[in-house]
Amino acid sequence: MADASRVVLGLGGCVDYEVQLTADVLEQLVADHGITAAELTAPRAVAGERDLVVSILGYVARGGGGEHYVASAPALSAFAGRFPHRATIGGTSVRAGLLMSRLGVPSTLHLVSVNDTVRRLLPPGAAYLDSGTEDTHYPHLIVQYDRGLRVRAGDIDVTAPYPNRLIYVNDPANEAMLLSEALGPALRAAEIFLISGFNAMRDRAALDARLAELRSHMRQLPPSAVTYFEDAAYHEPAFSRRVRDALLDAIDVYGMNEDELQAHLGRPVDLLSPADVAAALAAVHALIPAPTLVVHTRYWALAYGRDAGRYAGALDTGTVMAAARYSHGDGLTDADVAALRRRPRRTESAAFAAALEALLGDAVRCVPGFVLDVPDPTTVGLGDTFVGGFLTDVALSRRRDHP
Repeated sequence: MADASRVVLGLGGCVDYEVQLTADVLEQLVADHGITAAELTAPRAVAGERDLVVSILGYVARGGGGEHYVASAPALSAFAGRFPHRATIGGTSVRAGLLMSRLGVPSTLHLVSVNDTVRRLLPPGAAYLDSGTEDTHYPHLIVQYDRGLRVRAGDIDVTAPYPNRLIYVNDPANEAMLLSEALGPALRAAEIFLISGFNAMRDRAALDARLAELRSHMRQLPPSAVTYFEDAAYHEPAFSRRVRDALLDAIDVYGMNEDELQAHLGRPVDLLSPADVAAALAAVHALIPAPTLVVHTRYWALAYGRDAGRYAGALDTGTVMAAARYSHGDGLTDADVAALRRRPRRTESAAFAAALEALLGDAVRCVPGFVLDVPDPTTVGLGDTFVGGFLTDVALSRRRDHP
């Protein structure tokens, strides 16, 4: 427990039903619900299974990823039951903690929902705080699809240009995001604190109360601790700004993926254009002036800000571990990771990284992604795995410097 207390990962967690989409089932659902191509526009409110199919097909057509609240919890279970699926445990903090445990860095997890599945799948002896008063079970639907998935039904004909994952949620425990009274005491010895999960909240008064409680707990953090905030798709988009305003002055590293970067800017970003990415970084840093921004994408990962150079190793470890998960899923081994480190980096990504660093100097460090040709990739949990790899490097570096 002494070592685990040096890394605290929060704030929520869940059971995931991981589903791999297949064209035949989607085509039947399109026919059953009478869905037309004109409906596959921007993300929309998801009330039941029909809306769920419309939302998924819209993302597949763009190769995009996202997260949405679903008003009908039974619709999530019913949809999952139409496909082969498996139960795992997730949430950014949980998946990051699972990877860190594998890499020899134990942690204490703050959970809001615990049940037999969670207890069975956590690492043996894992330390956790539970803010709930009883077992709860609100599974999230995690949908992944491969590049080239083609759905043809009626006037719909869409093909996925990229693999990606989608998250659909109806989870009262994560909506409430109750905080354990033990969180503050747990932070007293922490070297690293991960904050994630507020994106599931839907009540403004409850959100404000929880943010105030969190700030109170965080007053017990040592001044030298690194606080990492991982962004997400907010079920209530306006709450993103509310969370930032409440926490930004206490955050050292603010992380996001390419979808979240573009959502903040309200425009697409050419991820292989140094000039466009440089402009995007300046704009998002004006919006989110954290000491260090971290952006992780399919092509590269970067740190931007005054401490960018400090995190070059963490960017690389996060990139390696996310690529290993993409290639090997939950079954990845040490040998898989070692073999992946020997793989070449993507030519276009390496050229981009060099050009961006030449353009922005010490304000940025950029690590290119790997050449990966995987017929059946894992797209679930890649960002969470990146975060786990990133924080593992930060933790090990701190312990080398201050044993």
